[in-house]
Amino acid sequence: MPKTVLIVDDDPTQRRLVQAVCEKAGYFVKQAEGGEEAIDLLRSDRGASVDVMLLDLVMPGTDGMEVLAQLPSIKPDLPVIMLTAKAGIDTVVKTMKAGAVDFFVKPASPERITVGIANALNVSNLRTEVSRLKRKGKGEMSFDDVVGTSPAFRGCLKLAERAAASTIPILITGESGVGKEMIARAIQGSSERSGAPFVTVNCGAIPENLVESILFGHEKGAFTGATAKHIGKFQEANGGTLFLDEVGELPLDTQVKLLRALQEGEVDPVGSKRPVKVDVRVISATNRDLAECVKEGTFREDLYYRLNVFPVEVPPLRQRREDIPSLVQHFIERYNAEEGRDVKGALHEVMDVLVAQDWPGNVRQLENTIYRAVVLAEGEWLTAADFPTMAAAFEEAGVSAGPPPTEAAAAAPMPSPSTAGVQRQGPEGIEVFDHDGHLRSLQNIERDLIAAAIEMYRGQMSEVARRLGIGRSTLYRKVQEQGIEVKRTG
Repeated sequence: MPKTVLIVDDDPTQRRLVQAVCEKAGYFVKQAEGGEEAIDLLRSDRGASVDVMLLDLVMPGTDGMEVLAQLPSIKPDLPVIMLTAKAGIDTVVKTMKAGAVDFFVKPASPERITVGIANALNVSNLRTEVSRLKRKGKGEMSFDDVVGTSPAFRGCLKLAERAAASTIPILITGESGVGKEMIARAIQGSSERSGAPFVTVNCGAIPENLVESILFGHEKGAFTGATAKHIGKFQEANGGTLFLDEVGELPLDTQVKLLRALQEGEVDPVGSKRPVKVDVRVISATNRDLAECVKEGTFREDLYYRLNVFPVEVPPLRQRREDIPSLVQHFIERYNAEEGRDVKGALHEVMDVLVAQDWPGNVRQLENTIYRAVVLAEGEWLTAADFPTMAAAFEEAGVSAGPPPTEAAAAAPMPSPSTAGVQRQGPEGIEVFDHDGHLRSLQNIERDLIAAAIEMYRGQMSEVARRLGIGRSTLYRKVQEQGIEVKRTG
C-alpha cells in the first residue's frame, strides 16, 4: 500500500508543488496549513496513516521546532524532513538534534524530495524492525505486532487475548506456517509474564534419545557424554513461558514425564536425586489432530486434556485472503530494512494474483516468496518478473512478466471520472431512493458504489480502495460479503 506524506507549510503554493511531486512518486498526501493543525491531525484517527512528515521550519503561530518538540508524545517514530528557505549550518544542526532525519532548502528539486522521502521511510522501516526484534528478544511482543484484520483472524486473536489474561495452558492449532509461534509470543507479551523468558522447543526436531535431557535437564555424568550439568528448557523458562511447538511429535514415554511436570510444577533432571520446582506457563502448538492421535494411541489422553484447556485455532491464509495485502506490505518493509532495498510495493495486478493464491504453506510461504521477490526486484515496484516460481499463475491471470515499469508508470493516476464514465449506473448515478421514493438501505447503496468504483477504475483494487477511502483488506471483505464481481479491464 502506498505510503502517506503529511505536508505542513503555511504557503499554499509550496504545498501544491510538493504535493504534485509526492503524488507523481506514488504517495498519498495529507496537508496542514500550520503547526497547530498538523498536531491536531496527528492526534486524530487520520494521523495513524501518516508515514512521513515534510515540516516547514518557519510558520506563524506554532512553528516547526514546536511541532518537533511535541512529536515524541504524539507519534515518536514518525520520520520528519524539515523545509526552510534558509540553510544556515546552525539551523540544520538544531533541527537534526531536535529529531529531524533530513533537511530541504526550498525550493527543493523533485529528485531531492523523492530521494529524501525514500531515505526517511527506509530509516523508519529499520527503526521498526529493530524495535520489533528488541521486543521479541525481551518477550514483550504484543498483539499490535500481529498483522491481520480479517474477520476469521480477528476471532482467533480475540480468543488469544482472552487467554493472555489467565495462566491456564493453551493449545494453539493450525496448519504449518500459519503463525502459531507469533500468536504464542503475543500471548506472552500481553500477559503478566511479559518481559520474562520465552523459550521455544521444536518437539519434532529433537532426537528421541535426547528429548528428556533437553526438556528436563541432566546432571553431570548421568549418561555417556554428559560432561557437565544441563538445566533443561523447563528451568531455562522458569518465571516465563515455555512454547512446545509440534507437541504431537513427543514420544509416549516423554509424554508421561511432561504430564507430571505440568501437574506438579516440578521436573526430574536425568540423574538427579530430587525434583526441581519450576514456575512455567506452557503454551503448546501442533498441526496435527491430537484428538485423532489419542484414538490411534500415539498421544496420551490425560496429557491431551491437560494441554487443551484453552484451544486457539489459527485459520489458514486461504481463509483470510483479506490479510494478504497487509502481509505483503509488511514483509516488503521488513526486507527493505534488512536488505537495504527501496521497494515501494507490488503493482495492482501482481497483488491481485497474490491474493488469489491458496498458499498451502500459509504465511511462511508468502513471507519467503516476498523475500525472494524483494531481493530480485530491479525496480521500485514488484512485478510478475520478480516471482519466477509463480510464472504459471501470472500467465493464467494474463499478467505480463515484462520489464519493470518506471516509477511514474507504476504510480500513474487512473482515468478521471469524466473519462471512465461515473454515470454508468444510470443517468442519475448511484440511486439513493427506491421506486416508492423511500431511502434505499445503506448496504445496497454501498454495494452499488463499490461496484461502480470497480468498473470505473477497471478492477484496480488498490486504486478503488484509495478512492473510497477504505483499506484494501476492508474492500476485499466487502466484495466477498456482498458477492460483487471483479473484472479487470486494463
